[in-house]
Amino acid sequence: MAAESTFPGVAGTSSNPFSPTSGTSSAMQRLIEEEESDPNSSPMDPKTRGENPNVAAAAREPPSNAAADEAPTEAARNRQVSAVQGFPSNYALGRRTSVSAESINPSSSATDNWTPPVHAKTDEQLTRLKTAIASNFLFSHLDEEQTATVLAALVEKPIPVKDIKVITQGDVGDYFYVVERGEFDVYLNPSGTIQPGPDGMGTKVGTIGPGGSFGELALMYNAPRAATVISTVSGSCLWALDRLTFRRILMDSTFQRRRMYENFLEEVPLLSTLTPYERSKIADALDSQKFSSGSTIIREGDRGEAFYLLESGEAEAYKGGIEGPVCFYKKGDYFGELALLNDAPRAASVVSKTDVKVATLGKDGFQRLLGPVEGIMRRNDYSLPNVPAQTQEVAG
Repeated sequence: MAAESTFPGVAGTSSNPFSPTSGTSSAMQRLIEEEESDPNSSPMDPKTRGENPNVAAAAREPPSNAAADEAPTEAARNRQVSAVQGFPSNYALGRRTSVSAESINPSSSATDNWTPPVHAKTDEQLTRLKTAIASNFLFSHLDEEQTATVLAALVEKPIPVKDIKVITQGDVGDYFYVVERGEFDVYLNPSGTIQPGPDGMGTKVGTIGPGGSFGELALMYNAPRAATVISTVSGSCLWALDRLTFRRILMDSTFQRRRMYENFLEEVPLLSTLTPYERSKIADALDSQKFSSGSTIIREGDRGEAFYLLESGEAEAYKGGIEGPVCFYKKGDYFGELALLNDAPRAASVVSKTDVKVATLGKDGFQRLLGPVEGIMRRNDYSLPNVPAQTQEVAG
C-alpha cells in the first residue's frame, strides 16, 4: 500500500468539488432558483430589465395582509430545508447562484502588477535544473528572458522515499513538476478520484523519468488533477513551478508565439489566399529552428519530413550536376515542399547563406493544413539555375 503523502500542496481526496460522489455537489443541485420574472428578488434595476418603472414601483409596495400571512410560512420552509441540507439557517436558498473561474487573458498580462517569484539557487542547482528542462517540450519555445524567469521561479522538491503521492487524482492543481532524477508512476481511476482500499489509485498508465514533467493539465484547464502520481524509488528530486507563474509565463508564451506566427504568415505570398482561421491553425503547428551561416538545412536525396518557411536570413538551393545555386531564398520564401507533395527524396540541398531562422511544419501538418495551396506549390521547378525562389512558376 502506498504511504500517505505529506507533500506540500496536496489536498485531501475529499476536497474535490467536482467529484460525482460529493455530498455538497448533490446538495447544491437541490437549490431553489428564483424566477427571472420576480422583481422582488432580482438585483437588477427596472430600467435595465426593460420594465415599466411604475409597475416596478408598485411591485415594491408593502405586501397585502394575505401575502404577509404567507411570508412566515415560506421563511419557515427555507429554514427547514437549510437544516436538512446543512446550510446556515439564514442561507438565501431562493437566490440564484453563480460559478466563477480563474480568468485567462494573456494579452493583458503585461499591464498588471504581477511579479514573478524568485528562489535563490546555487550554481550547482542551476546547472542541474537547466539539464532537467533541456529536453522538455513546454520550455522549448521560451525566449531567454522567459527561460530566466521560469528558472528563478522553480523550487527544488526532494522526494526522499518511495510511495509518496506527489499529486492525487481529483485534487485541485497547485504546481507543475519537472523530474530531475528518479521515477514516478502514473495511476488513473475511472471514477475521477482516488478511492479507499489497496486498489484505490486505479490502473497504472505510465511512468515518468528524468526530463519528464507532469501536472500541467490541471493548471492549463482549471480542472481537477487527472491522475495520481507516486514516487517509485528513494532519493528522487522534482522541481516545482507554482500555478500562477506557470499560467503567466508558459501559457502567455504560447499565446505570443501564435500571434507572432500569424503576423508572419500574413506576409507569406503562398498563404495569402488562406482565411485567418486557416493561417491560425498553421501557426499553432509551426516550430522554430536556427541555423548558422553555411549550414545544410536539407540535403538532396534525404527523406522529406518537414516543410520550411524562412523567417529571417538568406539561403540557397543546390542540385547535383548543376554548377552554382539553383534558387535563392529570403524572408517569406519556402522550401522542402516537393518531397512532401510527391512522397519522394529531397530534390535539392538548401544551405544557409547567412544566419537564418526557419519555421518548420511536420509532414502530417503539411498534408492536413496546406491542401488549399497544393496546386501553387506543385508549379515550382528547381531545374532552372539562378532563379529567385517562388518565381519559378512564372519562369516555366
